[in-house]
Amino acid sequence: MPAPITEEQTRADREALLDAAERLFYERGIQAVGMDDVRAASGLPLKRIYRIFAAKEDLVIAVLRRRDRRWRASLSAHVEQVADPRERVLAVFDWLAAWFAEPGFRGCAWINAHGELGPSSPAVLAEVRSHKQAFHDQIAAWVRDAGSAAAEPVCLLAEGAIVTAGITGDPAPARHARTAVASLLASSS
Repeated sequence: MPAPITEEQTRADREALLDAAERLFYERGIQAVGMDDVRAASGLPLKRIYRIFAAKEDLVIAVLRRRDRRWRASLSAHVEQVADPRERVLAVFDWLAAWFAEPGFRGCAWINAHGELGPSSPAVLAEVRSHKQAFHDQIAAWVRDAGSAAAEPVCLLAEGAIVTAGITGDPAPARHARTAVASLLASSS
């Protein structure tokens, strides 16, 4: 009889599974990746995978949630190290520019997931909306702290830069959006 699987092993397997799935889903798209691909990349048997996540949709949601936590924490860490509130808002776009220039950048994982599954998966749609609202709220708080009422335009410029960079493969939209946001902040003082 095989030894029982410990909680520690389950956590390690879950992380390996999420790492593999996130990489594959982001590189190739969710629908293009089968569970056999996830099995091969994670090194876990399908039976084990389905014990951790009963359905592929559950795995997709877990990937998006974990990515959201890490992505927004990285953004916050970058922005919060800037002392001046207006410069903090502009630092959002500096962070975006660095992200857009990373090798393998394929745009926004949540917009990509929405495009693939949003119309057919209420659970994925809810997760995408949750991320977008949290991102909006994060930016809006920094804009308010800068003494500006321009939160909506700043959020739209950030989202537009993300989509445009994802489509064009060019990090320049972050710089263009940053310039527009600097003008907005200057005019709202």
